[in-house]
Parts: sequence; C-alpha cells; structure tokens
Amino acid sequence: MGVELGNIFDSAINNSLFQNKGVLQVRYTPESIPHRDEQIKSIASILASTLRGERPSNLFVYGKTGTGKTLSIQYVQDELMKKAEELGVEIKFEYLNCKLKKVADTEYRILAALIRQLGGTIPTTGLPTDQVWSKFIELVDSKKQLIVFIFDEIDSAVKKISDGFLYSLTRLNSELSNAQISLIGISNDVTFLENIDPRVRSSLGEEEFVFPPYNAIQLQEILNNRCEKAFKEGAIADGVVAKCAAYAAREHGDARRALDLLRIAGELSEREGKKLVEEDYIDLANNKMERDKILDIVDSEPKQFQLVLYSIIQLTKKAKGEDGDKFFTGDVYNYYQELCGDTKTDPLTQRRISDILAEIDMLGLINAKVISKGRHGRTREIKLSIPSNLFDKVEAMLVDSLGI
Repeated sequence: MGVELGNIFDSAINNSLFQNKGVLQVRYTPESIPHRDEQIKSIASILASTLRGERPSNLFVYGKTGTGKTLSIQYVQDELMKKAEELGVEIKFEYLNCKLKKVADTEYRILAALIRQLGGTIPTTGLPTDQVWSKFIELVDSKKQLIVFIFDEIDSAVKKISDGFLYSLTRLNSELSNAQISLIGISNDVTFLENIDPRVRSSLGEEEFVFPPYNAIQLQEILNNRCEKAFKEGAIADGVVAKCAAYAAREHGDARRALDLLRIAGELSEREGKKLVEEDYIDLANNKMERDKILDIVDSEPKQFQLVLYSIIQLTKKAKGEDGDKFFTGDVYNYYQELCGDTKTDPLTQRRISDILAEIDMLGLINAKVISKGRHGRTREIKLSIPSNLFDKVEAMLVDSLGI
C-alpha cells in the first residue's frame, strides 16, 4: 500500500499541469479586471469621499453569479486602502459573506460575526438581541472612525431573517456620536431590491450598479489571461478555453463557473496522468460541478425549503400506480404539515409552500408543471429531478440538517 501511495504522490509532484492553481480560485484578486472599467470607476468615484473623512453613499451592486461584483468591490477597496495609507487617513472595511452557514442565518449571528471582526467578544448564542445591538454600537462608536460594511450575497441573509436588520443598519448613523458607517450590499438576485421594504430600498440603494453578464468572447479573454499564469506552457489543448467559455456563457456569463470548470478539468486530467487538458475533460468537469451544485443548494437553503424538499423525496419513494412518481401540490403540503409536527416547526400556509415549490423548480431540483383541474382550479404536477446517483446523499443531508 505504501509503495502504491508513494507512486501516486510522486506522480502528483512530477506531472503537474499547473504552475499556479490559485489563479483559478475565487479568492484570487487579479491585477486588472477585464470588461469592468466602467463599473470600477463609478464605484471608486463614490467611495473616494472616504479619503476626505466623509461618509460615502450606501451602495448596492447586483448581477448574476460570476459577473465580477465582489472582485470589483475588493479591487476598489484595495486601491483605496493604499491611497488612504499614503495620506494617513484611517478607513475600515469589514466584509461579511451572508451565505456562510451559521454566520448569517439569524440577526444575532450576523451581529456576533461583525463584533468579532471589530475586535470584540460575544458568546455564539444566549444574549438578548438588543444587548448584542448595544455591544455592536458601542464598538463601532468607540472612537472617531469611518467603517464601510460590505455584505456579500445579502439576499441570502434577508431571505432567512427578513429586512428588519437592514433597516436598523441603514438608520444606525443617527445613533452614533463619533463614528460613521456606510453599507455596500452585493446580490446575485437582480430583483432583490424590488421585494424589500421601500424604506430599506431608498436607504440601501442610494447608489445602484448592475453588472451585466459576460459574453463568450469576454469570457475567453478572461480565461486566456488566467491560463497563462495558472497552467504550464502547452498544457491546454486547442478548443478547451473556447468550450469553457461557451458553457459559462450559457450559464448567464458566469466567469467564476468558467474558471472552476477549467481548474477541475485540469485536476481530473492531472489525476489520470495526462500531459494535456483536452476538451472531453471539460464535459467531465461540468458533470462533477452539476453534482456538487445540487448538494450545495440543499445544504445552504433555509429549514422550510429543506422540509418541502424532504417531503417531495419521501413522496417520490412512496409514489406508485399509473402516475408513476408524479404527485401534486396538495400531496406535498399534507406530507409537509405532518413533517412540521414531527420536527416541532410552525407550518407555513399552502400559498407560501407553493412559492417554495416554484423556487425548487427554478433551481432544477424538481419539474413542476401547472395543470388545470377544471372547476377545482389549478395545481402543480411534481416530479423530482435530482439525479438517481445523488438521491441517497441528498436524503441523508436533509435527515442530518432537519434532525429527523
């Protein structure tokens, strides 16, 4: 066994296709961001007032996943901090990813995370929320300072805890004596601002920017730039970058997906001892990413979403007869209500469950076809779309998360 593993380790060291794999990963910040000059200049012009010690307008940035939103904000932040250091101006940026599990699923946890980032201490749970707010305000207002809070994927937090938290934050400056704060919200949901309280919208969206999707030609340019740094010379076959770009352009111009595809294709090729990343490895990488994406969705969604999905899985296992494995909205709601009783969860209305079903359908986990039942109205005919090889994994993940 030792010899076999030794060969694998030696092969990994000697036959690497990469020279710097980190260039293809999310946390890498490039020296320049192609095709985002206009957005970067606009964001910089708004945040530049911080160099005079003035609070900039709250800023809201939205666009599909992988359109360079977070990258552009971080780029402006880094350049601004360099200039602030030159001028001897103190500015703080505090970043929080609202999609991180057990960080942004309650108001308490968001505040606790921010308190820790500001150098304070607080228990993970246990204090009344108003005490946590007091602690947060005390830390922020402890001296004359300007803090810009960046909330990435802010739509995820609001989906879980409502927009009351955002409203409180946008009103916080009136309670501060020494400090000032500004907010930058980043969202993958282009309709996010339309669905929140108008007061929050007017406060948060003082300045708004839309990041359009990249097209296939722009994606090719981004990938070619990264490939030069990421892979050894001659490690990428002709047509690979174009295929990657075409896949990602189909997925709303998602550059992050294109970079992940390229990285995973390189890893798969390397594991098989190939000297070259060829086109068919892009297909293999795409299949792997699709599987991983489903598991990520299931793991990160709120409890009510998971309860509805678990109900569908159980109904799929039980379904028999001429309808095969299809059933209807009412069947899901009845099973869901029983499940709420078992898990001591307050059930939502049937209308709200219908909205969640539409969301699960949009994510591609089910196929929900609206059909007419004559004078009995309309309903959805539901069929699970999770691949059979992931069925058991998804079920086990839901059992664990829901404590069933």
